[in-house]
Amino acid sequence: MAFDRGKFDEIIAAFTVDPAHLREVAADFRHDMRLGLAGSPDSSLRMLPSYLGLPTGEERGDYLALDFGGTNVRVLLYRLEGNGTYETLTQVAKPLKVDRSYDYVGAGATAEQLFDFLAALVDEAIGGDQKTPYLLGHTFSFPSAQTNIYDARLIIWTKEFAVRGVEGAVVNDLLKDALVRRGLTNVTPNAVVNDAVAVLLSAAYINGDTEIGAIYATGHNTCYLEPYAGSAAQPTILNMESGGFQKLTPNRFDTALDEASEKPGEQRLEKMVAGRYMGVLFDMVLAELLGTPERRRGFGSVDIGRILEDQSERAHAAADIVRTATGRTLAAEDAVLVRELARAIVVRSVRLIAATFVGTVWQTAGAGKIRRQHIAVDGSLYEKMPYVGENMRRAFSELLGEDAPLVDTIFAGGGSGLGAALAAAMTEQAGRG
Repeated sequence: MAFDRGKFDEIIAAFTVDPAHLREVAADFRHDMRLGLAGSPDSSLRMLPSYLGLPTGEERGDYLALDFGGTNVRVLLYRLEGNGTYETLTQVAKPLKVDRSYDYVGAGATAEQLFDFLAALVDEAIGGDQKTPYLLGHTFSFPSAQTNIYDARLIIWTKEFAVRGVEGAVVNDLLKDALVRRGLTNVTPNAVVNDAVAVLLSAAYINGDTEIGAIYATGHNTCYLEPYAGSAAQPTILNMESGGFQKLTPNRFDTALDEASEKPGEQRLEKMVAGRYMGVLFDMVLAELLGTPERRRGFGSVDIGRILEDQSERAHAAADIVRTATGRTLAAEDAVLVRELARAIVVRSVRLIAATFVGTVWQTAGAGKIRRQHIAVDGSLYEKMPYVGENMRRAFSELLGEDAPLVDTIFAGGGSGLGAALAAAMTEQAGRG
């Protein structure tokens, strides 16, 4: 069966962001930033203060980091050596969910169970040491309201998390109580940051000239250093929770995905760009093209990456992946169209994110000139997905014109761990000051 080419072209058009739409998204994003800074309820960006500026690059000492950004968590012990250098002394990583074994992600788990699991990882990372004092920075990459660097309350779970008893609670209090139950009274959580903030801290420590940080992986979020130009306020990193940006035009597949999600009506941008949802969109479209819209095969962003890595004339990887999942053998021309679909989903994702980056650059520049700068990005999609880099640069060129060479993106791999350690060090320094 050959695909209905008219239907296919209509679907590709629905996933296409033309230059005019790209500019509209960038302008709307900056407008939402300004509304959020003014405290307007009309903004879909949260503009949450992190209570941190940027590191000096001279931070030193041994600090623990808990990196809780998704279904895999890590605890690391870092030695910060100043001059933007560091050493990872130990690292422990485990998933929060193992089928038929345990699940600390779903609604069947309680806050105590989840944080006891995290405390056990801390214990393992320090080899059971219950004497040496450690300060711990905590990367907690979910929407949280903070009143200071320690006190962060989870506003709402995202990424399909549903553990009971965490929403509305101070996450560092939950962690501290679990550490005490474990006998680790020598470990003191003193800072909590979002993973995007942690990425920005780590990149600024190593590279400098970095004032925007982002996550592009299972989920998506961006933060930046708000200069508060013309005011007495100190420059502060603001966590925008940009995955919740609403001023976008979803297509019919986006709408269906949202309606079937854990939290309908929320995280519109994230559902259009993040790895958690790319495979779902691909699955929905393919099911329609195959004439079986009621069936889903569980494709993921890894499948999309494999399809796009294969540039063979007959798109063998696309044909193999579809045959394995569905039992259907595609004609070569249809396999090529499947690859084109995968590309369209990825390119739309990149262009929408690039537009939000440019909106942020416009905001930090204000009435002045755009300065040479890096945008630090961590995440598997940015690191591994084909077509990301070139489409990011193309979007920058379309929006920034002659200023485009001044702005680039850099990979900040592992930044959410190092950033947590830096947050602990910076908080300790501020306390001494």
